[in-house]
This record gives sequence, C-alpha cells and structure tokens, in this order.
Amino acid sequence: MRLEDVFSGVAVAFEATGAAAMIVGFVIALVLGARSLRRGEGGRTAFSVLRNALGSAILLGLEILVAADLIRTITSKPSLEDALILGLIVLIRTVLSMSIQIEIEGVLPWRRALLTSGGQMLGEAVRRDRAAQAGADR
Repeated sequence: MRLEDVFSGVAVAFEATGAAAMIVGFVIALVLGARSLRRGEGGRTAFSVLRNALGSAILLGLEILVAADLIRTITSKPSLEDALILGLIVLIRTVLSMSIQIEIEGVLPWRRALLTSGGQMLGEAVRRDRAAQAGADR
C-alpha cells in the first residue's frame, strides 16, 4: 500500500468524523433544547439553547473537515488546480465557521478575550444544561 493511499484514508476518516460530530451534535442540541423546555424555561430559552448547541456542533464539524482538507492538500500530487479548489473549500468553511461563531457569541472572534473552539462551546452548552438540571432537581 502506498503512503498516498494511507493519507487518503486518513482524510476520509477525518471527513467521516466531521460529519459524525455534526450529527451527534444535532442530537445533543435536540436533547438540550427539549430538557430546557421540560424544565419550564420557555420556548425562547429552549430555542436559544438548541441554536447555540447546534451552531457549536456545526463549528466542531467544520473544524474537523478543514483538517481533512489540509491533509488531502498536503498529501496530494501538487497541481495548481487542485490546490486552488481545496484552498477555496477551506476558505468557504472558514468563513462559515466565523459567521456561525459570530452568530452564537454576538462578538467578532478577534475581540474575544478567550479563544474557544466548537468543541469547547458544545461542552460548555452541556455543562450549562447539567447545572440547570441539578438546580431543577433540588
């Protein structure tokens, strides 16, 4: 087996992981939104929780997909056309990530005091849900 085939397989694995992150994040977002509704926090809060958690999951998936594109670019045979196409894909995914992050946080990424990723934001949404659930159980 050639090294190029191995890295192609690694890139496909990253792509599958990125898609899985978005799918699992979607399920987590639905659960968090439903739990928020069940706690009686209101539809507006439940929608906000659902939207933020889903946006975070999409961010995480896009970050993983960008990594897959970078692996594919590094390991492919150098061609100007392939490099331009992959560069455009990475640019589009990066702009999408920034747009989603701005939408979730309401702040430009370079104005944030603490850098966070999609995975960290999804983890924070789960942590907030657990804290709210613990408060509701009391």
